Amino acid sequence: MKMVVLKVPTATATARASSQLQWRCSVVAVAPTTVFLNMNLHVTGRERGKWKWRVKCSSGSEKGVVNFGPGSPLRATNILVVGGTGTLGRQIVRRALDEGYDVRCLVRPRPAPADFLRDWGATVVNADLSKPETIPATLVGIHTIIDCATGRPEEPIKTVDWEGKVALIQCAKAMGIQKYVFYSIHNCDKHPEVPLMEIKYCTEKFLRDSGLNHIIIRLCGFMQGLIGQYAVPILEEKSVWGTDAPTRIAYMDTQDIARLTFIAIRNDKLNGKLLTFAGPRAWTTQEVITLCERLAGQDANVTTVPVSILRLTRQLTRFFEWTNDVADRLAFSEVLTSDTVFSVPMAETYNLLGVDSKDIITLEKYLQDYFTNILKKLKDLKAQSKQTDIYF
Repeated sequence: MKMVVLKVPTATATARASSQLQWRCSVVAVAPTTVFLNMNLHVTGRERGKWKWRVKCSSGSEKGVVNFGPGSPLRATNILVVGGTGTLGRQIVRRALDEGYDVRCLVRPRPAPADFLRDWGATVVNADLSKPETIPATLVGIHTIIDCATGRPEEPIKTVDWEGKVALIQCAKAMGIQKYVFYSIHNCDKHPEVPLMEIKYCTEKFLRDSGLNHIIIRLCGFMQGLIGQYAVPILEEKSVWGTDAPTRIAYMDTQDIARLTFIAIRNDKLNGKLLTFAGPRAWTTQEVITLCERLAGQDANVTTVPVSILRLTRQLTRFFEWTNDVADRLAFSEVLTSDTVFSVPMAETYNLLGVDSKDIITLEKYLQDYFTNILKKLKDLKAQSKQTDIYF
């Protein structure tokens, strides 16, 4: 039996401030055989507020050093979902369980345990991508990893979305994981000025270079995110925040994303492929707000934030080290200033997956179902609240 030891030297504050930062991760398997999977990341300073990465992955094949093969045969139904508590992750878990998969979820230790995942029938294991030494034990007996994880808003983007993902991919390679599904962002290769998008693109490249069987799925936007952003504030007569940007996004229901994902996983012809999932139509912010107003039967109190203000805020936050992470997240304003369309034609993808486009829910139908259910519940509650007579 091989024991896997993960050694990750952490960068010092001095190194982070230097003109060249090197982060090295090595996975070493102890006797009787040894494997070294080495990754070097060089960050050559910042240029106009952006990171510049050079990624190189290599594996040793010298005397006493061997590469792991595809691993021992495992049931293809043994999957690990990373990020199972998130908007997309929980739908992946639900779909997997419904289709008969044995689901294990990697979840960070938290004050409020992810009991709902256990209640559904998944196994929950505690680990943290920001602590690579906790990863290997979670991969034992796993055939496929589905990676839905992303860092929390209060965390530096690079900690989980880059360093953690690199460690996870290297552990997967060392332990013979047979398929790795990675979710990325549409157009990430076209916007290196946005740190998260550049990290996603670098991770795609690192995954391809790792030699793992993989599927990369780029996403445009989630319909579920529109509920808290627009639907709920309109119903509660609170301010709805929007921008004057012309960007159009083809939102997709995460349940449809999960369904298409498992169709792709079962199709070995898609190994090594890059797929993009997009909804039936691309929408601007104003079009989404107008749709919500119509379905809710009331006007929205819209507060429009000019994109120029977002850009100025980003520039100001660059002046302070402790607000750099905020600035990185505001970098999406750079995307919003262009006529970017986060959408792609899906006919070829539907054909590959054997899916009928009519089975993909539209944003109109999704929001109509939401408002119909919510307004009915509000009407019922209002009716109950009028029954104030008390009988003894």
